[in-house]
Amino acid sequence: MGTEPPTPAAAFAAKRGLLPAGDANFTEPWSARVRTLTRLGRHREALALLRHGDPSPPPHALALPSAAISCAALSLSSGVSQIHALAAKRGLLPAADAYLLSALLTSYSRLGRLPLAHQLLDEMPLESTPHTTLRTAFNSVISGCALHTLPVACFTVFRRMRAASVRFDAVTLLALVPAAPLSAVPQVHALAARAGLAAETSVANCLISTYARGGAAGAALARRVFDEMPLASRDLVSWNAVLSAHAQNGLAVDALELYRRMRGPDGGGVEPDAVTLVGVLSSCAHLGARGVGFDVERYVRERLPVFRTNVQLCNALINFHARCGSLPRAQQMFDEMPMRSIVSWTALITGYGIHGHGDVAVNLFERMVSEGIRPDNVAMVGLLSACSHAGMYDEGRRYFSIMESAYKLRPTPEHYTCMVDLLGRAGRLGEARELISSMPMAADGTVWGALLGACKIHKNAEVGEEAFQHILELEPSNAGYYVLMSNIYADTEQLDGVARVRTMMRERGLKKEPGCSYVEHKGRVHLFMADDHSHPQAKRIYELVVRLEQMVKEKPGAGESGAAEGGAEKVAAQPLVGFHSEKLAVAFGLLNTEAGSEIVVIKNLRVCGDCHSFLKVVSGIANRVFLVRDASRFHRFEGGVCSCKDYW
Repeated sequence: MGTEPPTPAAAFAAKRGLLPAGDANFTEPWSARVRTLTRLGRHREALALLRHGDPSPPPHALALPSAAISCAALSLSSGVSQIHALAAKRGLLPAADAYLLSALLTSYSRLGRLPLAHQLLDEMPLESTPHTTLRTAFNSVISGCALHTLPVACFTVFRRMRAASVRFDAVTLLALVPAAPLSAVPQVHALAARAGLAAETSVANCLISTYARGGAAGAALARRVFDEMPLASRDLVSWNAVLSAHAQNGLAVDALELYRRMRGPDGGGVEPDAVTLVGVLSSCAHLGARGVGFDVERYVRERLPVFRTNVQLCNALINFHARCGSLPRAQQMFDEMPMRSIVSWTALITGYGIHGHGDVAVNLFERMVSEGIRPDNVAMVGLLSACSHAGMYDEGRRYFSIMESAYKLRPTPEHYTCMVDLLGRAGRLGEARELISSMPMAADGTVWGALLGACKIHKNAEVGEEAFQHILELEPSNAGYYVLMSNIYADTEQLDGVARVRTMMRERGLKKEPGCSYVEHKGRVHLFMADDHSHPQAKRIYELVVRLEQMVKEKPGAGESGAAEGGAEKVAAQPLVGFHSEKLAVAFGLLNTEAGSEIVVIKNLRVCGDCHSFLKVVSGIANRVFLVRDASRFHRFEGGVCSCKDYW
């Protein structure tokens, strides 16, 4: 018995290498091969095989859905229309083939041809079409509207789906929830809960990610969804979503607590990935949580050997090291990266800036530009801020003036804030006021706040009052600015002004944020507040601070007085200011660390003048290095001097 010759489709497939080697008579239907090629993303080959395939209707019908998807993937809108016409001619539509219907609706939606998708939906006979087919059709159109950011259209189709008594499922919700306005998400969430779908892993993950867009309040709702999930339902996506919800909204403490739970029994054996670790490192950088960050880096180096190819993860490590006082390690990570993004350069430029190395930041910026990387607005903020911290007036002015001409960047309020800060620190308050007046947009509270801060440095109550009046209109609930204005009045001995500001704060129910500092030691965080006696070593700490204060007073040229904790008001100079949190933290470090080791202190507010002078002198007396990160920058105290050169 002779061998049958291969079919035209088999011969074509064999020639193109689409069949097993040496088997031109492979009997798998060619329509199945079309589906396989589509599934593998080999769309051009799938369509080529379709054109040369067996023209008999049954296999052709089986191949049409995959062909429609391939056409959409290749942006062949006319191809989808041809398949639609062919299917209609053979009686496969509107409701005979659910898979084909779904493929056509999905393809039209993906290509943005939503009117055709709606038309196809309109032609479906609701009474005779199977329920699952109807649901597939509605889901496809809702997904298409969501893909093209048409939330109103999404909900219009959804209401129509509900009116037709078609039950929605998880697929419906996965399209609807992200498309919903934040104010409507709780209503969709309630619908999902009543339908028993809210606890499904995919739906819960989607709700967490969507709620995260709503700031701190949204993060709280995301956390509630996460906490209501059964432990067994939480996968890596769940942990990443809830952790990111907190990290991206400034809730760093909660993010690190979630990471601790993930690594413990609650994690159910789920291992963190690069996305997890980026969020954790961001929170560590925000808090100055060096211990946790170093643990994460060890995990990365041990478990993710090819991590250097992950640009986002490397950027997070650079930012962490730079913001936690380890500039050499940040530079090393930067140098080890095989490829860098604008974020990599910006993280390092900003890092050198907050450490007061403005010259290095400028050189890095120039190197970045010379390598063909065009700066963006964030990079320019980092550069201008670096110039401000280092007192590089001329350089800052020059870069600001060429932003539009050289880099095609229009200055934003953030850039103006940096420039007002730069001019104000340099004592050019009049020039700073002129710059604010020339802004093409209304100055916000941050811009006026920068001017107010400069007035504190230069004890200018007149300009300070002007800035403060604008701030009262823009940010009336920001207690920090009230304290700053009160300090200006105190510095200029205007006690009636101090009293007025205190009265305003009392009437508005505002309280200044308490200053706090902390030190990490042997895996534990030791937190100190001003005049805090709660620490187990409090007696020894206070005794040491008293001795050091006495030594500072006796040292010639030392002991200048400054503002109290966090800029607290001083009415008259006193020989010994209160026990500020950074003094307590440094004293703890001196008592508990080895001689010669660096003591790193993280503080939530700006270092006051008294503590700055104290730490300079003590660094020389104790022959130790104190690295203090305050609200705006790093201070490295060593040998009786500070890296900021008293310019902060």
